[in-house]
Amino acid sequence: MKNNTHTSLWRWICVRVLFLAIGSVILIAFCMWLRFAVQAFWVYYRMPPALLEEFSQLRQHPASDPARFHQIVDQWWGINFSDPSLASSDWLTVGVLVAVMIPMMVLMALRFARPLSAQFSQLATAARAVSEGEFGRSASLVTAAPQELVRFTEDFNQMTQQLARYERELRASHVAMAHELRSPLTAAIGRLQGILDGVFQPEPQQLAMIMKQLTQLSRLTDELHLLSLADAGQLTLNRDRINLSELLAERIGWLIPQAREAGVVISVAPAQDLYLTADPFRLGQVVTIICENALRYAAEGGRLDITASQSGQATALTFRDYGQGVDRNFLPTLFDRFTRADSSRARHSGGSGLGLSIAKAIIEAHGGTLHAILPAEGGLLIGITLPVD
Repeated sequence: MKNNTHTSLWRWICVRVLFLAIGSVILIAFCMWLRFAVQAFWVYYRMPPALLEEFSQLRQHPASDPARFHQIVDQWWGINFSDPSLASSDWLTVGVLVAVMIPMMVLMALRFARPLSAQFSQLATAARAVSEGEFGRSASLVTAAPQELVRFTEDFNQMTQQLARYERELRASHVAMAHELRSPLTAAIGRLQGILDGVFQPEPQQLAMIMKQLTQLSRLTDELHLLSLADAGQLTLNRDRINLSELLAERIGWLIPQAREAGVVISVAPAQDLYLTADPFRLGQVVTIICENALRYAAEGGRLDITASQSGQATALTFRDYGQGVDRNFLPTLFDRFTRADSSRARHSGGSGLGLSIAKAIIEAHGGTLHAILPAEGGLLIGITLPVD
């Protein structure tokens, strides 16, 4: 746990205000006492011993001989020592002390306010840099700043780091998106231009190749549109009470030919009914995406195990393949857009790199979570947790 050495803003202000107020009063009072103490010491030092002893007794009982008491005071301290007027030396001394203390207190107040001003200056400078597009700019922490301002600075720095990360991801996403859109479009235009130039004959086979590229482009556009809706929180879900076992059986049935071609056996366990409230089309889309991902990238494992269970108010769904898996460093970005791992999960295997990010967006729209782990035996396990209601 980080040791917090900063005080709260209220305490920070109160301590400094009280220090200035009480400190100035104490300092003025001390100076006044010091003035009288020095004067008395000097008088007592010069006073004859006999007179000093007499005055000491009179000080204890001044009413015994007031005339003699005032005579000694007037002789040794001066005739104006007890002058009650505002022009007396005592009031003049107070005035001088106040005049000296005011600039001193102002300087101390400015010194005390320096950490507050310095921290705000750091924030203002960093905020101006962020407003000009330097999203990674952070503000330095001032040691003596109040706790709330330090926390605000730390949150500001985390925000700028998030903005910088989003900017990097957005730029990378734009580059990847342009590449993914350009590839089928370029292929379709090139094939169509070849037909127009007479290089290819307008045969059904050539037209089918063009149609395939345009279909891929349309599918990629639909996927990007779905992700945009999810980012904006506008992904519409038609929730209904569904049987998860029936949904899995239906989707696996559609994937059986593809699994046979890839040499993969798909098993689902258990087979009992599991009911939950979800969008059957979107949830089925997630099942298809994860299964096709396993068939495309982990076919060499020869098996895909799907398990489903319910406990309390949660439904758990896992997809376990036995392929080469992914690099452990790639695991945190597995569900990011346009990401593909090296080796077995390479670009030549197909796909746009949006499938798992779409699956994650749909699951999160349901209020669930999606995660991936690397089992010790190899392969990849993707787990889904969904609320029952």
